[in-house]
Amino acid sequence: MKRTVLQMLRISAEKYPQTAYTNQKGEKGWDGMTYPEVLHESRFLAAGLHQIGMNKGDKVAILAEGRNRWITGEFGILFAGGTTVPLSIKLMPDEVLFRLNHSESKAIIVSRNTFEKVASIWTQMEFTKKIIILDDDLSPIEKDCKVFGINIEKDILRYTDILNAGKHEFEEQESYLDQTEAEILEEDVVTISYTSGTTGDPKGIMLTQLNYHSNCTDAMEYFNLPVGHRLYIILPLDHSFAHTVAIYAALLRGLSLYFVDARGGGVQTLKNIPINMVECDPHFILTVPALSGNFMSKIKDGVAAKGKFVNGIFNAGLNAGIRMNRDGFHKAGFLVRMINYIPYKLAEVLVFKKVRLIFGKNIRFLVGGGALLDIRQQVFFYSIGVPVYQGYGLSEATPIISANTPDVHKLGSSGKVIPNLICKIMLPDGTEAAKGVQGEVVIQGDNVMKGYYKNPDSTAKTVKDGWLYTGDLGYYDKDNFLMVVGRGKALLISTDGEKYSPEGIEEAIQNSSDLVLQAMVYNDMRKYTSAIITLDSAKVSRYAAKHKIADAEVLLKAIKQDFYKFKETAEYRNQFPEKWVPSTFQIVDEPFTEQNHMINSTMKMVRFKIQEVYHDKIEVMYTPDGSNSVNEINLQTIKKYLPFNQ
Repeated sequence: MKRTVLQMLRISAEKYPQTAYTNQKGEKGWDGMTYPEVLHESRFLAAGLHQIGMNKGDKVAILAEGRNRWITGEFGILFAGGTTVPLSIKLMPDEVLFRLNHSESKAIIVSRNTFEKVASIWTQMEFTKKIIILDDDLSPIEKDCKVFGINIEKDILRYTDILNAGKHEFEEQESYLDQTEAEILEEDVVTISYTSGTTGDPKGIMLTQLNYHSNCTDAMEYFNLPVGHRLYIILPLDHSFAHTVAIYAALLRGLSLYFVDARGGGVQTLKNIPINMVECDPHFILTVPALSGNFMSKIKDGVAAKGKFVNGIFNAGLNAGIRMNRDGFHKAGFLVRMINYIPYKLAEVLVFKKVRLIFGKNIRFLVGGGALLDIRQQVFFYSIGVPVYQGYGLSEATPIISANTPDVHKLGSSGKVIPNLICKIMLPDGTEAAKGVQGEVVIQGDNVMKGYYKNPDSTAKTVKDGWLYTGDLGYYDKDNFLMVVGRGKALLISTDGEKYSPEGIEEAIQNSSDLVLQAMVYNDMRKYTSAIITLDSAKVSRYAAKHKIADAEVLLKAIKQDFYKFKETAEYRNQFPEKWVPSTFQIVDEPFTEQNHMINSTMKMVRFKIQEVYHDKIEVMYTPDGSNSVNEINLQTIKKYLPFNQ
């Protein structure tokens, strides 16, 4: 039997005939589609797509929020013999355009919320001739069609119309679809997923039928999820982690997916997250550090609002739990558990149990991916009874490489490598590193991408003799857990050639500081390390007002002290070699955002862009005046935060 995602869908439709595979919020509640319904609708859609001219090998992009029709849309394209190009709804129009033109997508599937973004680049599309809209009512897009010169009758196709046409002509199309499916090979490309471009132009990662089949099978065997669990989908479906686990791995265990309600756009979607979470009552949630960090802040603020007594019980229980659990793999001894049992149990009964209800009544855990998960988040959630199990992956690996699980986990690690995958730590001289020695993470397995689309040079540099060179640095600890420390391409490099990942230091600064919002640590063959930082404007203003600070130098010294607070924080004390701790910093006015292209769609800093924009400020830090963060440029920058203009 061929190992394809289409075969996975067919098997799941037989094994879980009554289970709702996908669920989205509608006017009358949650609208679900069973596994057989998804299979049948996808086939009807494929027939309709073929009728409008889609042929085997054609690419179709998808730019929409998670919903039932996202899933059937992707499977419909695959059943028609095509390849999907999943795009992030957070991309700017010019970024969407690059991906459409580079992938040579013949059509793009959009929602009402994303239509304007696509309409604005309509005349610049080289290959994309049709826009397929998921929503039935076209009246909200009529104005944009007129503004951007789109013929609503000729250029726009409704998903519903394609589906109905496919149903009507299905008998005539069925033999063609069966033949197309029979000819699909394991090495055929399912998706072209573009990198976020943190270190240069985005590259199109070609992931095959076998890539997805093997990665899902191996991950599910390792994680051993129960059949029928509910999974709440907050992450966008283009995210490689959500794409693999939600769309495909779900097939192996008959999971039920629930999508956050995106009707009404971005702001309303954010408001819907906690509401939908309680409604769908998930067993687990996929998350990224930015999302779980937001959960943690909201929980802390909510508990603090209950007053000193409740907050005191919460913090005492939290700290007791941290001491008892340690890293989750090595638990505390009997004496420590006995001493901390009462404050922990008191917090569990009075506070933790209620806190967990924000995730629903059946929450078991969260699974974290996308970036390094700060240890403070890990011990926090583990202590309150909603552990976040960190994994490690790469889009080029489909993406799962390793994971912590409820059965085997160690806080601070990236877990153990999933079955049927070989993972080595390689040194620059080409030899394999000993245990505990840091090097590049290199993997081999059926989950390794086919290559970068239309980019053989980058493919050859990344995949060598079947081995994927991740560019990430890591090592195996004494308990054989994989410890990933950061991106090789984002390394700090000292004058003597020594290298170090900045991500841990950046996380420490941002998580410990009250006033610093973001930090990009920098050293490129310089005599000391520096940082470009942004401030939390509201907090800095409140701090200046509360402490009646009218002198810019006094405020700047307070910011400097706050910047280095991580050095005295228990989790980070003595964790970083002094040569990599920034000796100075420059404050910039504008936060790093997606709008200014300094944050990408997966919420990671685009380092080369920040360095490019703030080149002059970086150079200032290596002058006698700039070597001290209390300098004239920073003083001028922060004057706006003082209670009155100076």
